[in-house]
Amino acid sequence: MKDDRLLALLAAPAQRPQLRALVRGIEKESLRVTPTGLLSRKPHPRALGSALTHPHITTDYSEALLEFITPTSTRVSDSLDFLDELHRYTYSAIDDELLWCASMPCVLADDANIPVAEYGNSHIGQLKHIYRLGLGHRYGRAMQTIAGIHYNFSLPDALWAVLQEEAGDRGTLQDFKTQRYFDLIRNFRRHFWLLLYLYGASPALCRSFLGQRAHDLEPFDDGSLYRPWATSLRMSDLGYQSAAQAGITVTYNDLDNYIEALARALRTPHPDYERIGVRVDGGYRQISTALLQIENEYYSPIRPKRVTRSAEMPLHALSERGVEYIEVRCLDLNPFLPLGIDAEQIRFLDLFLVGNAIWPSPPMDRDDCRAIHHNQAATAREGRKPGLELVRNGSTLELRQWGFELLDRLAPLAELFDAAHQGDAYHKALAGARARLEDPETTPAAQLLARMREAQVPFFSLAMALSEAHGRDMRARPLEPERQAFFAATAEQSLEDQARLEANPDHASFEAFLQAYLSQPIRAQLR
Repeated sequence: MKDDRLLALLAAPAQRPQLRALVRGIEKESLRVTPTGLLSRKPHPRALGSALTHPHITTDYSEALLEFITPTSTRVSDSLDFLDELHRYTYSAIDDELLWCASMPCVLADDANIPVAEYGNSHIGQLKHIYRLGLGHRYGRAMQTIAGIHYNFSLPDALWAVLQEEAGDRGTLQDFKTQRYFDLIRNFRRHFWLLLYLYGASPALCRSFLGQRAHDLEPFDDGSLYRPWATSLRMSDLGYQSAAQAGITVTYNDLDNYIEALARALRTPHPDYERIGVRVDGGYRQISTALLQIENEYYSPIRPKRVTRSAEMPLHALSERGVEYIEVRCLDLNPFLPLGIDAEQIRFLDLFLVGNAIWPSPPMDRDDCRAIHHNQAATAREGRKPGLELVRNGSTLELRQWGFELLDRLAPLAELFDAAHQGDAYHKALAGARARLEDPETTPAAQLLARMREAQVPFFSLAMALSEAHGRDMRARPLEPERQAFFAATAEQSLEDQARLEANPDHASFEAFLQAYLSQPIRAQLR
């Protein structure tokens, strides 16, 4: 098999430094909530700097939805330590508020009381705000309060060069990387249901989240709804899903296919969105009436990524310069962990992503995409159900059997990574995953429901108690003075950067800026 040959290549002593050079970054979202567990209505704290220009602390959809961004690092401990510092600094700046520990939100009022994030008066700041207004009009604001963890990952160029030589590829290294990242993405989409099973932590939610929306959830108690065998309702049709986007088929077979599919969605008007309008009574409601306002609106468990320049569309960046890294987007916050993620999970993600990068990855078609969607929905809604079957290659296979097969394929990689790091942390990460597959009651989703039953409390009360405990821990560990000063200076610099943008607009009017943004060529470098 192809992956056996590549495993032998990676096992060479010369490659051990490259196995220690995986590059990772974490983006972690958390809602700010009041001491009573309601969504915060306060503006983004000035002490946290500018949500537009701060490199490490920003907001996502809502003004209350913080997003922490770690620098890229080759060391797991560096990523987690920096994420911990971001939490501790933030707790020094949010008075008596808390960071909500779960992916599914706290008690919500109606949509009008969910504040949309503000980014100032610069053209790019207005663009970000209007895009979020559009999301609210299209999907409702409640759906945009769901939080998660995004895991950014890349292999070092030196390792890509070795793989390119083994493949006999004579093109540019960037073109080879781009195609192999798409190979990884296709395999990831085939297999990411396993991550939902292992790390899904949203089997229940507060009734207020759904409001009057139709659903088929069961009552857990007067305040909670749930699915008995669910792993991640966040990744079900109740979370980041859109009926309008069901018509977008992206096979991820190559960069051309990806750009063509999303570019078409950016150009195609949607009747429901035309009824919303773009400018109404002198104010913007959304960026455009297209199926997608921007490509980031396409909800996917994984994305090909390239660092963008100021006001550059992500698709333009990819078409010009190729894929730089991938972003995993299907991870729930683990409410039992202060940071929502830990080192063991990160190491399993490393194994999982490298495995998907070196395993054979045949092209996909529409039938494959339908099977992937089925497996995601089935695992998210009832992944812990005994005997649950998924679809593989046109037939069905029990989830647990397929899962054990994947873990067996990852075992040789764990040995290689442990040898490179001179330890057994990757073996332990794999063993932890195997234990969860053997006993569904050890998964975070099952543990959450078990704690709710034991304490006889609704989802909100348990999540609130855990959030309070994490908050006490963070506040009990204030940063060292020099680190506190570093984050304060970074915040102040970001405010100055925002003011500079607002004082020196790139275009005379926002309308001209928006037209230029939407007109960027996104097929310039297609081969």
